[in-house]
Amino acid sequence: MITFKRFFRPLPLAVSFFVAVAGVSVVAQIEGGERGVAPIDSSGSFEVGGVGVDVVGKSADAARLRGWREAQRKGWQLLWQRTHGGGAPGLSDGALDGIVSGIIIEDEQIGPNRYIARLGVMFDRVRAGQILGVSGSVRRSAPLLVVPVQWSGGFAQSFETRTEWQKAWARFRTSGSSIDYVRVAGTGADPLLLNAGQMGRPGRKWWRTLLDQYGAADVLVPQVRLERAWPGGPVTGYFSARYGPDNRLLQSFALRVQSSAGLPKLMDEGVRRIDEIYAMALASGSLRPDTSLIIEQPIDVEGIEDDVLANVMSGVIAETVAGSAPPVETSAPATIVKQFTIQFDTPDVGSVGSAESAVRNIPGIKSATTSSLALGGVSVMRVAFDGDADMLRVALSARGYRVQESGGVFRIRRTGN
Repeated sequence: MITFKRFFRPLPLAVSFFVAVAGVSVVAQIEGGERGVAPIDSSGSFEVGGVGVDVVGKSADAARLRGWREAQRKGWQLLWQRTHGGGAPGLSDGALDGIVSGIIIEDEQIGPNRYIARLGVMFDRVRAGQILGVSGSVRRSAPLLVVPVQWSGGFAQSFETRTEWQKAWARFRTSGSSIDYVRVAGTGADPLLLNAGQMGRPGRKWWRTLLDQYGAADVLVPQVRLERAWPGGPVTGYFSARYGPDNRLLQSFALRVQSSAGLPKLMDEGVRRIDEIYAMALASGSLRPDTSLIIEQPIDVEGIEDDVLANVMSGVIAETVAGSAPPVETSAPATIVKQFTIQFDTPDVGSVGSAESAVRNIPGIKSATTSSLALGGVSVMRVAFDGDADMLRVALSARGYRVQESGGVFRIRRTGN
């Protein structure tokens, strides 16, 4: 008996130690290391890139300012040609300052009195849209969650650590893309939920849970495999545009830079080309949300009371035969208020209130609140509806909206837009 007690006495300490170590490991997976890059929000801007300038000035600062002014004028001409064609109306530098929201430095060389650069110009979508005579919105896909996966040294990473591929997708400006990217920062629980291993799991129920968590209809998995000739030397990136839980391949290509210093440019070019691949797939109809990701709840026929069915059927038969029989009174089944997400265009401030008012006036809507506002882009509204998704789709269509729906996420546009 004494030996028995002495033998088992250390076990609680061992179990406690194991639990403590396991707890530390789980916390370390979430909190340790450097991870997470906040994506750039460019939904409120028109962007014109690749504007070349070569100017001189009395000083380096004066030449740089003069170059930025010239980039604004050239960018305005290019933006007008893109939307209308032909020559743009002349605007003063002061007027351009009012509609330009930022200057992107793609490459620059600064001398004592000379400035040579390739710049990007960002125009405020609302202010510039009023002059351009456009609503400021672009036709986009359903919201698609993007999970960039980088292979390096035979090891795959998504959000587990901060990678150059993740950084490139975070700084990619999506304002001109036809793809509605849902980009995450990679913080919090993201590394556990959206790890590289998850990209190889085809189970639909778990994927539906993840996509609902991030407000997306499907997933995009752009991948890159890096091969280095030697440390600091040439780097070759093998890129592939994949999508869906089954990790389907759309197209692949390879790019190369002469040194590791050019890796950010390699990644940026890879993102740009993959965005073009996704856009072409969307236009051709190849990139569509997977219908198997929509989980429909089956109707429980066996749960319906036999006497209720008998009463209803007898009432229908009596009314058909007699023509004047009193209707059978049956209690309507109780409906459950469900939460839905609605994405809608908000080119200006007034469009927010009008959209909320139109949705709130739909019978069955209990609440409708804009949870994410993006003036000049696409905002998000959370609604509580006393009915199912099909009923809400019909109600929105009756209000004059074109409706796309996937997994409780609706994308609405006014008919004709």
